[in-house]
Amino acid sequence: MIPKINTDKEKILEKIACFALDMDGTVYLGERWIEGARDFLNAVEEAGKKYVFLTNNSSKNPQAYVEKLGRMGLSIDLDKIVTSGQATIDYLKRNFSGKKVYLLGNELLKEEFEEEGISLSEQAPEVVVVGFDTTLTYEKLCRVCDLVREGLPYLSTHPDFNCPTETGFIPDAGAIHAFIHASAFRYPDHIIGKPNGDIMDYLARRAGVSKEETAMVGDRLYTDVAAGVNNGYTGILVLSGEAGMEDVKKSDVIPHLIFSSVKEMIPYLHG
Repeated sequence: MIPKINTDKEKILEKIACFALDMDGTVYLGERWIEGARDFLNAVEEAGKKYVFLTNNSSKNPQAYVEKLGRMGLSIDLDKIVTSGQATIDYLKRNFSGKKVYLLGNELLKEEFEEEGISLSEQAPEVVVVGFDTTLTYEKLCRVCDLVREGLPYLSTHPDFNCPTETGFIPDAGAIHAFIHASAFRYPDHIIGKPNGDIMDYLARRAGVSKEETAMVGDRLYTDVAAGVNNGYTGILVLSGEAGMEDVKKSDVIPHLIFSSVKEMIPYLHG
């Protein structure tokens, strides 16, 4: 049954110790806070709970997010940022140790991979990883399609089709997957980011929390909410980004709770 908006009759939020918050469309759009988001973050800490930002957006590294939030007036440490890029690096280390990687991604993501000891190769890779590359060129697309067509293991950081901005939506990694599929006839063999279990398991290890005490809060049903509902977390939808109530009615994924924005959760944080 679809829950009513802006209510928590079962007092689910009282039992949550950690909020894993999506970023784009959930707490900000572009470099503008969604109304009440800062109040929500303050209220979480006042209630003795904690939060981490969990984003599928692999176009930036964690330091870039820390700097962005700093420009927006929020000072946080790197340990509060968990990205699909980090989870992908963890996955590569555990499953493709020592393999050379062709990475379709921004320079920030490439730097992060290299700093973590991942060997990047343009000419002789053994694995393909596709991220949210906002520096895409036709040359890059031709190269990645060639490699995928050759049959190399093909991974992706996340599945999002669009990234919300202050002025609408821009094509995200899922749209790049569709381009590659149209040419090379393959979708990724494995996708690490939400709603998949890899990033959620990585989150639990990083944050040191149990799934039962953690809520995944986001604006997308097919990534954020599904990540929570399908992996043992509480899945909370906010209507401040991509999904609306019409989407909920058509979705196989039913959120545990629905709020118009994160600020509407504030009254339910305390016992």
